[in-house]
Amino acid sequence: MTVILLNKPYGVMTQFSPVEGKRTLKDYVGVPGVYPAGRLDGDSEGLVVLTDDGGLQARISHPRHKLAKTYWAQIEGIPEPAAIELLQQGVDLGDFVTRPCRARRIAEPAELWPRDPPIRFRKAIPTCWLEIVLTEGKNRQVRRMTARIGHPTLRLIRWSVGHWTLAGLDPGSWRYAEEIPTSCQPCRGRRVN
Repeated sequence: MTVILLNKPYGVMTQFSPVEGKRTLKDYVGVPGVYPAGRLDGDSEGLVVLTDDGGLQARISHPRHKLAKTYWAQIEGIPEPAAIELLQQGVDLGDFVTRPCRARRIAEPAELWPRDPPIRFRKAIPTCWLEIVLTEGKNRQVRRMTARIGHPTLRLIRWSVGHWTLAGLDPGSWRYAEEIPTSCQPCRGRRVN
């Protein structure tokens, strides 16, 4: 079983097939036979887990397995405690209500790298960072959640998927995962190399 951890840069599409005028995973990972376990939209940065094992892909990406994914969101404005509590309880996004999650304000992460291009800066509008831990992953969910509480996301980084993190990975770089937790190993009894 192969598991790769990639720090996906801003603007890169989470697919190997070509997209005119866009960079894709093929521009960063040359390992044949691996595919992303879940998606990260082009405007988002951070951890993408790639594997050649379909069972592991399902365990990582399907909400039924409730694998925690940690996001750092730089948002416009400073939310009131009630707004953060709304995120924690679940937000009605119209087409679905999000599951309860962990959400809290954090200092700007020390591990952060400069984004290319940088986010828009406005003197009159402060920003802050939130850490949001989800066990589901609908399309543009974090962005929709923060917009719903009145604080649009300016920058979004997925820091971790389960126990895997971006620690030590620069944007565009990847490494093989050294350890596959027992809870993520396939049911069919294959050994992890």
